[in-house]
Parts: sequence; C-alpha cells; structure tokens
Amino acid sequence: QVHVVESGGGLVQAGGSLRLSCVASGRTLTSYAMGWFRQAPGKERDFVAEISVSGGSTSYTDSVKGRFTISRDNAKNTVYLQMNDLKPEDTAVYYCAAGFFSRATSAYEYWGQGTHVTVSS
Repeated sequence: QVHVVESGGGLVQAGGSLRLSCVASGRTLTSYAMGWFRQAPGKERDFVAEISVSGGSTSYTDSVKGRFTISRDNAKNTVYLQMNDLKPEDTAVYYCAAGFFSRATSAYEYWGQGTHVTVSS
C-alpha cells in the first residue's frame, strides 16, 4: 500500500511558476513509476507527465512540453512537478499517482487527493 500526498498548489498569475510535490509513504517509491495528471472543472482527468522508476525516462503531454519538468528524489520518496510559464488553461486539480510507466490513468494504482492550481490571466 502506498499513500501519496500532493502539495504546492495555489493561485498564480499567468507567466508565473509553481512547484508541486508528491510525498509517498507506506512503501518506497522505487517500486513505482510516477505520474502527474490534472482535471479541470467539468472535464476528464488527463495525463500531464510521467517519470520512470529510475528517473531516466520522462514524457509529457504536448501542451506542457518545455514548460513543465517532472523529477523524483527516491531517497526522499518525493516526486516534483516544476511548472513554469503557467497559462490560464493549466488551471486544474493536479493529482500524483504511483503505478506503471504509462499515460493511462488505469496504469496507476495509488492516487493522492489532489492539489488545486489556479492561473489567473
């Protein structure tokens, strides 16, 4: 069993930056690939970024490439999402998840409760 907790969300102006953190407990994160997903009001939960167990492989949805960076510190059981040049369309609840290296929500077994990100124009 893995328990994940996200933090770092908030209100930011367009063009600003936020860094989301995801801390895991229960089992070491070194057993899992990690993903970030987001869900805007009235929309489905969408893939944002993922990182492999070792951190050697990452992938991003096209809309955040060049702006967001996913990273992990396995010694701290923590995954990060650095978000730069934020846009109003990035407004959503951001979820961290542990599972298999995939863009599909179904590949991830453990999910956090989410952290809200609001980007004002």
